[in-house]
Amino acid sequence: MSSSATVRTARRRRTLRIAAAALTAAAGLTLTACSGSDATGVKPADRTDTEAAAESSGAGSSTGAQGSDAQAGPGAKADTKADSKAGAAAKQSGSGGAANGAEAGSGVQRCHTSGLKASFATGGDAVPDPNAGGSTTTSIVLTNKGSSTCKIGGFPGVDLKSENGGERWSLARSSKKFSSITLKPGDSTDFTINLALTKEEKGFYQPAFAVVTPPNETTALTLKWPWGTLVDQRSATHPATFVNPIG
Repeated sequence: MSSSATVRTARRRRTLRIAAAALTAAAGLTLTACSGSDATGVKPADRTDTEAAAESSGAGSSTGAQGSDAQAGPGAKADTKADSKAGAAAKQSGSGGAANGAEAGSGVQRCHTSGLKASFATGGDAVPDPNAGGSTTTSIVLTNKGSSTCKIGGFPGVDLKSENGGERWSLARSSKKFSSITLKPGDSTDFTINLALTKEEKGFYQPAFAVVTPPNETTALTLKWPWGTLVDQRSATHPATFVNPIG
């Protein structure tokens, strides 16, 4: 190869090396630019954290409060208003109901002794069986003799009295449940007394009167006892003669 050709080849190789070096430098610059872009991309994240911290301490708390108000505040206010209205309506309704109840209570009072008439039921099956061996009953009827409707319910007090009044027997009460009954003028209700009748000449009790006190009253109605003698169980814990509730 001639010396001129060798020189040209060397120049060409050097040119290639320079071009390669230029390309390498350009690539480095490109990578540096990309790296700078990534750094720039990190900065917004850093700014976001900073802004988040700022928001949590300043404007951010205001925004959060607004968000809280948006979720709970207005709704809660609206609900509170609605609840207030509903509560007021309920109070009005409740007070109205209480007033109505009071009016109903004042309009329909309990039955007082003065407005009642008592009598033994004596017709048909109402007559106690003297041979029943302690499992018979008698009924006392209570009639509203007044001019207004009244309510009655519960256990009446029943005392049996001897002829001279010296021997008194306050009858025990059963465990039966009861409810109130409304009696219009002229209406009647009754209650039963379980009886332990006896024909024995010993250990008996002969009532002469039945003294009936209506529930929640202190004045009594006295009835003549129409039946026979009873087994004397005045001191018994569970006597066979006892009172049942009205109705």
